[in-house]
Amino acid sequence: MKSLNLLAVLALAASATAFAADYAQPGQLSPPAGPAQHARDAAVKAARDAEAAARKAADHAKAALEKSQATAGKVSKAAAEAIRQAARKTWESATRFQSKAEASASKALNESRDAARAAAEEGRKAAAASREALDKAEDASRRAMESTREEAEKAAEATREALGKADEATRAAARAAKDAVARTADAVRHGGSRPAKQ
Repeated sequence: MKSLNLLAVLALAASATAFAADYAQPGQLSPPAGPAQHARDAAVKAARDAEAAARKAADHAKAALEKSQATAGKVSKAAAEAIRQAARKTWESATRFQSKAEASASKALNESRDAARAAAEEGRKAAAASREALDKAEDASRRAMESTREEAEKAAEATREALGKADEATRAAARAAKDAVARTADAVRHGGSRPAKQ
């Protein structure tokens, strides 16, 4: 009788252990994701956030350049101020992209680390080019109010050239960010990626 009771207790303990091992939280189809999956998810999100920021910076740079080109040959305080504001928006969005690209590089997987770092480098270049364009636009805005027409036109032309460089830099950054997203997604698809050692 005692042996039967002992067998029953052992069977009950074994089934409870098996149930606990297989248990998942209500609403979950599988056990919670481990650290490796969290790292992959974080890498993908960071890369996508950086790409979205890069696209926005490129859009702002293009709009600022087009605004500058549309007023070529004209000296106008209002136009110079509008271009200055557009250049500031470009610089702000390029700076945001730089920050997000650096965050993405810090969370990159081994297989996508080089692409993420390349995007971060392009982000630094875009932010620098955009800062240069903003400086030129601020100078042009001042000269449109205070200087001769010739000086104002020269400042406006310098602004256009700087905005052209910012446009090129932000487009290059957007391409690099898009490549980083593709490399990250590919790394996740093939599995087995670990967070890159920093």
